[in-house]
Amino acid sequence: MSNNILFQGEAVLAGSARRHTVGQLMRPPTTTIEPEAHLAAAAYLMKHFHDSALVVVADNTHEPVALITEAEIARAVADEKDLEDTRITQIVTAKPVTVQADVLAEDAVRLMLSEGVRHLPVVEGRRLVGMVELADLVRVSLAPEPSTAEADQPSRRIGRSRSVRP
Repeated sequence: MSNNILFQGEAVLAGSARRHTVGQLMRPPTTTIEPEAHLAAAAYLMKHFHDSALVVVADNTHEPVALITEAEIARAVADEKDLEDTRITQIVTAKPVTVQADVLAEDAVRLMLSEGVRHLPVVEGRRLVGMVELADLVRVSLAPEPSTAEADQPSRRIGRSRSVRP
């Protein structure tokens, strides 16, 4: 078995990882934040919950409208922006790339590579149900093949569960 991650039409995930769906591997629910929150609140939540990205959700719909990452906060710091005065909407403009929970992990990796992202909010319809990171998918790909008895057991989800609004 090869654990290499290839792209451009070749197998992306090795072994049993190909049989997993994003819904089996996601961390439900993920930490969320509102669009008008300050960058300081986003940085606090990332530190407190050990997250490298937060899903920005619309009011009561729980629909992802953006994604804010550690890298974007680091750029704001480097640009000498005041994290207490700068709102998420001032630095994040694009609607995030999302994935449905029933998508195969291998297809999610292809999507991440083609879009240049490391985090995918997982949705059912438009509603956020979790998050999957490239590291989660690679970790499953590199895990040893389960024995036949283990393969018959229901899969366990990776990660921790929480949902917070500042």
